[in-house]
Amino acid sequence: MADQTSSGEEVRAEAGKLTAAPKEPRNAIIDALMELASERSWEDITISDVAARANISLAAFRDCFPSKGAVLAAFSRCIDHLVLEAAGEHMAGEPAKDRLFDILMRRLDALAPYKLGLEAVYDWARRDPLAASALNGVLINSMRFMLEAAGVDSEGPVGALKLQGLALAWRRVLRVWFQDDDPGLASTMAALDRELTRGSAWVARAEDVSRLVSPLFSLARSLLERSPERKQPHVARSEEGRDEPAA
Repeated sequence: MADQTSSGEEVRAEAGKLTAAPKEPRNAIIDALMELASERSWEDITISDVAARANISLAAFRDCFPSKGAVLAAFSRCIDHLVLEAAGEHMAGEPAKDRLFDILMRRLDALAPYKLGLEAVYDWARRDPLAASALNGVLINSMRFMLEAAGVDSEGPVGALKLQGLALAWRRVLRVWFQDDDPGLASTMAALDRELTRGSAWVARAEDVSRLVSPLFSLARSLLERSPERKQPHVARSEEGRDEPAA
């Protein structure tokens, strides 16, 4: 627990550097958007507002990003980077569920400085199905790297199910986290443990099904890939007695 606490403090400190350090335009835009999201509804934030808060021109904004949604995707990649940089080998011998729990708690530590803005983004996605779909793709990309950091396979059909299931579970955990004012995040940790326990059981069943049906898929694939036997043209007799292909 001491290692996890100190690692969490390091992640929060690194996340805070985005706000405290002199900013290059991309980071300035990311921080400006998240600050504005904590102050007003997403729909009320214009690109001009973000550029003004970041103290850059619209032209500079356009050089960096094509939209507010692209800024959110870049923000997610920044958080991924912080978590992956902080991930160590101290959990290498632990069960997969515990490794993933540790990684996702580090993610919450990295997100902590942006909690209010994230809640506004979350509410916006609930109101806008198209936004929810786009953000789901961003989240799945992040969860792919969280699974990799935890040493959990995310390839193939079962891997795709793991990714989408983890993305859905993460959104439920965030809903608890937004309301959790306990410094120890007891409610959030309980929700994350519950979601991962449920997900582990579900993935185990999916893997059992995959093992059962994979021979059938292999057989079907081999049948489809087999070259069809070439048929010889039917030979008919002409009136003159010569052999010629039938029309």
